[in-house]
Amino acid sequence: MFDTPGTHDGTVRVLIVDDEPELTEVLSAAVTAAGWRPFPAQDGRSALRIAHDRTPHIVVLDRMLPGMDGVQVLRRLRSEHHRLPVLMLTARDELEHRIDGLTAGADDYVTKPFSLEEVMLRLRGLLRRAGHTGMSGHESVLVLGDLVLGEKTREVRRDGTPIPLTAKEFDLLRFLMDHPHQVLSKTRILEHVWHASFDGEGNLVEVYIHGLRSKIDKGRAPMISTVRGVGYSISAAKADA
Repeated sequence: MFDTPGTHDGTVRVLIVDDEPELTEVLSAAVTAAGWRPFPAQDGRSALRIAHDRTPHIVVLDRMLPGMDGVQVLRRLRSEHHRLPVLMLTARDELEHRIDGLTAGADDYVTKPFSLEEVMLRLRGLLRRAGHTGMSGHESVLVLGDLVLGEKTREVRRDGTPIPLTAKEFDLLRFLMDHPHQVLSKTRILEHVWHASFDGEGNLVEVYIHGLRSKIDKGRAPMISTVRGVGYSISAAKADA
């Protein structure tokens, strides 16, 4: 019931409603890396217009918006799209705000500040419950903090900025992101990324880690770390780094 003529292309359409441009850019990058199509809006009226024209499959909706607030937008959406899944974002964790959103028809909520991993997991869960199981093939994305990796598109973004990688750099980053917060030995990296049991050049992994750091971490809070004598790990950047 969500598709209209001219928009039935099998791609999940995500309406993202938030008045913070930086946040909508990061969410849009994560959605794009998942193989979905984002439709950002910065106020309630724009959101309703996009919902009418584009007929989204799911909505990410901020509770606090200028003019028409998130609850008002949600009620309007519900009057036209009864089964449209809505994930509400709120900067407040008070019970009354959660009750307001859920009573108005939100299917789930996330409290700011949140992790992209949590938002993407919640969206996937809502899509599955809404019956969009045939679209699971588009959901090939790894998210760690502000770093997003699309496995099918082979696109990498950090804080919404595209980061071009070579094929092997991409494979190395994907292996690290598959094991976040774990220290991976050079031998294990060689076996899984290069399918080799020894480093004939002596410093192959070090060279690629250095190159990856120069692209992922340069000018930003570092994510890739070295544990001397043990290996390498990747973690979400600390906010105060």
